[in-house]
Amino acid sequence: MTKITIFSGFLGAGKTTLIKKLIQEGYKGEKLVLIENEFGQIGIDGGFLQDAGVEITEMNSGCICCSLVGDFGKALEKVLEDYAPDRILIEPSGVGKLSDVIRAVQNINAHDVELDGFTTVVDAKKYKMYMKNFGEFFDNQITYASCLILSHTQGLSQDKLDDCVKSLREKNPAAPIVTTDWDQLTGQQLVDAMTQKNTLDDELKALLAEAEEHEHHHHHDDDDEDEHEHHHHDHDEDEHEHHHDHDEDEHEHHHHHEHGEDCTCGCHDHDHHHHHHADEVFTSWGRETARTYTSEDIQSALEALTNEEKYGMILRAKGIVAGSDGQWIHFDYVPGMPDVRTGSASTIGRLCVIGSKINEEAIAELFKA
Repeated sequence: MTKITIFSGFLGAGKTTLIKKLIQEGYKGEKLVLIENEFGQIGIDGGFLQDAGVEITEMNSGCICCSLVGDFGKALEKVLEDYAPDRILIEPSGVGKLSDVIRAVQNINAHDVELDGFTTVVDAKKYKMYMKNFGEFFDNQITYASCLILSHTQGLSQDKLDDCVKSLREKNPAAPIVTTDWDQLTGQQLVDAMTQKNTLDDELKALLAEAEEHEHHHHHDDDDEDEHEHHHHDHDEDEHEHHHDHDEDEHEHHHHHEHGEDCTCGCHDHDHHHHHHADEVFTSWGRETARTYTSEDIQSALEALTNEEKYGMILRAKGIVAGSDGQWIHFDYVPGMPDVRTGSASTIGRLCVIGSKINEEAIAELFKA
């Protein structure tokens, strides 16, 4: 099985810099072939030059680099036959339709290949200019991307960064967006974003599972095994609702889970003893944000969550956000015990809150997200 990853983006966006970082840090141990197409007419006349040809130009960090001239499909099959790599990285020419490149890869039937993702690198400082001058090509690169990685975000004002993310979200509601400067991230973090691992949804599911585990232990502590009511969650559409708020520049997610009586989800470890009935649900609210915060902002927000009348009964809150001083803030909250500290960077800020009958609008306002 050969995985194929496509890197799209306009000249100067930083595709080559990103690929070098991934080769050095993200794809260690893999046999790689990098195919660069500087002369292809894809998206302009619908195809490449007639004769297939692959020219080996250099060896770099164990990666075979090829310059592609000719029929894309034939050249790609030749690379697969000659090198049988673990992964092929394709860097098409800047002005081209990502959808055409994807289609060309999908048309390869003779080999065991898997399209692992199509990432578009977007210059956060120049996206408006590209949107204006290369509307159709730029829109295509954004719309078809499975991950959007912003470049040149360092030093960009919060308003301009927010506007950029909002514009991209309007064209692509679902793809993960990386807003953090690449120097703060590991290659593995970028690979995870590109393959949609460790997402906000994953974080919310983990928190919900943790809450269910607390409930499970609490029942076993208090009840005999034959009296315990078992709850099954199959994570289907009846139990998970996903809402994307595209008027904001973040993803917003809600997950609903039913729980049984006397569930405390860890609250019994503190001075908050709440009892749930079978018809109540836990709601989890999550958002991604490029906004920066101070430790004091997060500390005061977590302390405010104890106001049950205003925010609902908050059982857990967790997140990683960019700090105003350049450091990243990690926070973890259970009632009466906010924990705010600094830690490693995330690809984009993340906020997660779980509770019963929570007021999602009030929570969004509290975190200014």
